[in-house]
Amino acid sequence: PREIPQREMKRRSLGSGFIIDRSGIIVTNNHIVSGAEDIEVRTADGRSFPAEVLGRDAKTDLAVIKIAPPEDGLQTMTWADSDRIRVGDWVLAIGNPFGLNHTVTRGIISAKGRVIGSGPYDDFLQTDAPINPGNSGGPLIDMSGAVVGINTAVATGKGLGFAIPANQAKAVIAQLR
Repeated sequence: PREIPQREMKRRSLGSGFIIDRSGIIVTNNHIVSGAEDIEVRTADGRSFPAEVLGRDAKTDLAVIKIAPPEDGLQTMTWADSDRIRVGDWVLAIGNPFGLNHTVTRGIISAKGRVIGSGPYDDFLQTDAPINPGNSGGPLIDMSGAVVGINTAVATGKGLGFAIPANQAKAVIAQLR
């Protein structure tokens, strides 16, 4: 019998993230970059950059990656105080659901402090803004354009999405940087 050569399978993953510092610091979810050999960041203007992982935390599902900033600079997102967001406040989820680049969906904050059984730091913002595969790691923003959360999980088929509150994320991100 003839021996069939074994090929190494490469898996491609797709997710979202956002720039928090002009030096090229980007926030995303750990599950997006975990196990990745190569990370490529594509910006809204179509440019592509190789990225490296600076730090990641599986318990909070947060990761910090870095790209070399281009000479013309980078636009950054600002943080909101997620403790001030209220149930009923309008929010926008930005990301790449199903590979559809730079998609924006809207909804409201449905609940705060939601426990979904994902780990020791279970304290999510719940929204009805459509969050789908590929939105993970992207920002959940308030109506002034500031980040109130990081899109992380979806209740499939239920119309509910979950985001890590900005205040919780900022503390972890500071340590990962």
